[in-house]
This record gives sequence, structure tokens and C-alpha cells, in this order.
Amino acid sequence: MTVTVNDLPFIDLYVRLDRPDQALYRSKERGKGTINQLVPEEFQLAVDRFMSAVNDQLKDANDGAIDFEGVRCRLSKQRMSDNSSWVCARRINTIIPDLDKLGITPHLAEHMKNLGKRDGLVLVSGATGQGKTTTAVALLAYFLRTYGGAAVTIEDPVEFMLKGRHGDGGHCFQVEVRQEEEWAICLKRALRWAPRYIYVGEIRTPKAAEQVLRAATTGHLVITTVHAGAPEEALMGLIFLAEQAMGPGVENILAAGLTGLVYQTMKETGPAIKYLYTEADSPGDPIRSLIREKKIGMMSTYIDRIAARLANSPEAQALAKGATTFAPAPVAFKPATATPPTKK
Repeated sequence: MTVTVNDLPFIDLYVRLDRPDQALYRSKERGKGTINQLVPEEFQLAVDRFMSAVNDQLKDANDGAIDFEGVRCRLSKQRMSDNSSWVCARRINTIIPDLDKLGITPHLAEHMKNLGKRDGLVLVSGATGQGKTTTAVALLAYFLRTYGGAAVTIEDPVEFMLKGRHGDGGHCFQVEVRQEEEWAICLKRALRWAPRYIYVGEIRTPKAAEQVLRAATTGHLVITTVHAGAPEEALMGLIFLAEQAMGPGVENILAAGLTGLVYQTMKETGPAIKYLYTEADSPGDPIRSLIREKKIGMMSTYIDRIAARLANSPEAQALAKGATTFAPAPVAFKPATATPPTKK
């Protein structure tokens, strides 16, 4: 039986491209994701085939994606100080992720699902390798299946294959960006398709940040990922990029457009999430006020309050008892009885 790269339980695979060398990998096995291991000798022929295929795929490019022997990988090539050439191949799970199976706390997942009824901006943030893309794609797929409408994704490279029909009324079109300057152009074109949803794989340029904010304030729901070390950093990083294209006043636009922010770190049990959301049609929402007043650093207090509020909500209590859906109990209404006037 021929051993393939797909048989290696890797998250990241590090392979030298200019000549054969010992490959390394970071395992997806529980408890081994933080260390790099040498690829066993029995995989050497598979790694050699992979090296040849990656060279053919990338040619002069530094980034891309490849489908090889049953596995799809995102590729990032780098020339090292000793002039050797290496690639980091990040395994992509080609199965569209199910939001209910990611390990997100059920009452948080239920609230996140409801964001699909709104427009605005949903930021999914976190450090590298924390599953941002998986969560963002799971959200988009759920919205399309449940609420319908057209979606346009703009990615570099396309990771999950979302194109086509979702449920009875959802359809997704996927665009792959080839050069940095194409991000803003592709976003601008996407708006002409009248999409219900727009997914941006990552905000990389000032012009792209500008177009994301404009789309989020003109009736679309925009989902995007942002690298950040904290929820506040995600918002400040977006403002910093957008200001380079739009000038002062970005805080007002972000405050008007922000719908939700997900910040996640991966644990063995699943994503640990810090979550905040704004109230629909509420310009005076405290989160919006903090953004407008440039007090984003004070937002952690509201993140804690939101977490406590959602954890103690009737929906959360119902889910904790095993209910799959929650229907509020009817409120008994008793007409007021007129009190007869007191005789003086």
C-alpha cells in the first residue's frame, strides 16, 4: 500500500523545495499541536512527490494552494538566510464546517446564528492557527442554508469550497485574489452583484479595509477575519488600516457598521470565545459609543457583561437542560381593572 501525504496527521508541514531535506510537521493529534516533529522515513517518498508538485504549482509565486493525493493545503513559500527555499503547507479541511460541531458553547453558537438576520460587519479574530477561517466559513454556510440569499467570497487562496447551492435559497460565488491590489477592486465589484453576504478571507490593505466598512454600512452582512492578540486589537487594527485610505472619522463608520466580534483561541475541547455584539437599530449602544469616543481599550468590561448576560439567559438555561430549540413562555396578560372612585 502506497503511503501518501494525506496519511500524515499534520496541521502544518514544512518541506524544503530546492533539494531533498528532512521535513518537519506539526501534528493535529491531541496534545501534540505545539511541537514540531520529524516526518517519519516511511513518508519520504510521499514528501518528495509533494515537493515536486508544490514547485510546479507555485513556480515564481510565494503563496497559493494545492490539492494533492487527497489533501488540500494552503502554501506559503519563504527563502531563508542560507538561500534555501522552504514551504509551509497548512492542511485545509475541505468538508464545509458545521457550526454546531466546532465545540463552541451552545448558547454562544445560538446567538451567533442570529447575526445572519442582520446587516453590518462580523469580525472573527484571533492569533494565527486559532481556527478563525473555520468559524467564519461555518457562520457563512449556516446563514446561506438558513436564511438564503447570494454570497460572494473574496479569498487568497480559496480554502473551503463553498461555491454553489446551499439549502433551498442560498448560493455562493467564490473569487480568488491574485495580487494585493486586487482586494479592493474585487470587493467593489462584489457590491454590484447585490449579495446578501460578503466574506473576505482577510483584510490586508487600506483600500480593502475601506471597502469592507462601506459594504457593512450599505445593507450587506460582511464576515471577515482579522489577526489579533485581543478583541480590542482587532478593532484597532481595522481602524488603523482604514484610516490610511479614508482619513479621520473611521471610528464613526465602524461604530455604525459593527454587528459582532468573535475572538477565539483553540483549546483541546474546542474554541474558547470572547464575544460581543451591538444592538440592532441602536446608535446609542454602549459598544458603538466606546468606538466613537476612541475608548476601545475599555471594551473588555462589556465583553464580560455580555458573556454573563448570555450565560444566564433563558435560551442558555433551556439549552443546558437539553432543549434543542427555545421558545419563550407566553406572558399571561391580565387587563387592568378600573378602581371605583372613592366617595368623599
